[in-house]
Amino acid sequence: MPIDFSPERWENIRTVYAKWWAGELERPIIPVWLRGKDPGREMPATPLLSQQTCTDLSLSPEDIIDRIDYELSTLKYLGDAYPIFNMDCFGPGVLAAMMGARLDNSSGRVWFFGPKDVPITDIHFEFDSENQWFKRISDIYAAAMERWQGLVLMGMTDLGGNLDVLSTFRPSEKLLMDLYDHPEEVKCLTWEAHEAWHQAYSALNAILQPVNPGYSDWSLIYSDRPCYIQQCDFSYMISPKMFEEFIKPELAATSGKLERSFYHLDGIGQIAHLDSLLEIETLNGVQWIPGDGKPDCANWPELYQKINAAGKRIQIINGGFAAIDAVIEQVGTSNGIQYQAMLSTIDQEQEIRVKLGKYGIEN
Repeated sequence: MPIDFSPERWENIRTVYAKWWAGELERPIIPVWLRGKDPGREMPATPLLSQQTCTDLSLSPEDIIDRIDYELSTLKYLGDAYPIFNMDCFGPGVLAAMMGARLDNSSGRVWFFGPKDVPITDIHFEFDSENQWFKRISDIYAAAMERWQGLVLMGMTDLGGNLDVLSTFRPSEKLLMDLYDHPEEVKCLTWEAHEAWHQAYSALNAILQPVNPGYSDWSLIYSDRPCYIQQCDFSYMISPKMFEEFIKPELAATSGKLERSFYHLDGIGQIAHLDSLLEIETLNGVQWIPGDGKPDCANWPELYQKINAAGKRIQIINGGFAAIDAVIEQVGTSNGIQYQAMLSTIDQEQEIRVKLGKYGIEN
C-alpha cells in the first residue's frame, strides 16, 4: 500500500495548525505515528538515510527517496500526524560543514570538526553553494519533490545556529575564553554565521517550495509559513549577562526574519536564560528538554506557566498523554500546546483513537 495520506488530509493539517498558530485552536496538537502497516512491497536494498549512512555518496538521491517512501508506507497517521522525513540525518549543525568543517560519521553519529586550529581572528564564515554537503542535501530534496509532488513534507535539515556553529571551528573551552579576550571577533563571526545560515535556508527552500506541503524541521512542528526551531546549546555554559550580549541579539534577528520560530531550551542550565528569551516578541514558542535523568515534561509547572504567561506556545517532548494532561492543568488551558511526536504500533490504534477522542481529535 502506498503512503496512507491524501490532499484532503493535508488541507485539514493546514487548517488545524493555522488555528493553533493563531491561538484559536481550543485543544492540543497531538500527532501520532503508528508503525506496522503493510507497505505492499519488499523493502528496497538501499539503506535508510541516517547519520550512519549519510556519507555514502554512491547512493542515488532517487534510491534514497524510494527507501524513505517505503518507510513512510509502513506508518499510519493519527491525530495531527502527517508524512514527514526528518532531515537531521546530516548531523546537528550541518551549516558548519557547508562552510568547510569536516563531517565525520565514523562513530555512527555525525560530528563536525574545524579544518584546523587557528586563532579566532583568523576565522571567517561564508556560505558555499558549491559545497558537497549543500549539493547533496539539495539533490535529495529535488528528488523528493519530483517523487512525491507534495504528498510528503521534507523537513529542513538541521542547520544549527548561533554560537553552536562557531564552536565547531573554535572549541567550546577556547570560545569561552574568547568571550572575554576577543568579544568583538565573536560578535563579528556570529553575524557572519547568521548571514550564511539565512543564505542556506533560503537556497534550500527555493528547491523545496512551492511543492513541499509546508515547513518543518527536526521539531516536527508544522507551519504553512517559513518556520524554524532556533537553538544555542553553548548558552548552557554562560551567564545571563553574556547571553544578553552575545546570543540574544542574533536569536532575535533570526526570529524576526522568519515568520514563525521556536526555541530549543535544552537542559536545566538554560533555564536561567528563559526570561530573556521570552522577551523576544517575534519568538512564538519554546520546546523544553529536561535532559537525561531529569523528570519528564509533566513535572515542570513553574516553567510552563511562565512560558504560557508570556503568550508563547509550548512543545512537550515526552511523557505521553499523562504529560499533556498535566501541562494543560498546570497552565489552565489546552490552547497553544503541541506534543512533538507520539510513536506507537498499529495494534494500539483503537486505544489511541479513544484517547485522542477525549481531546476532540477525530480522523
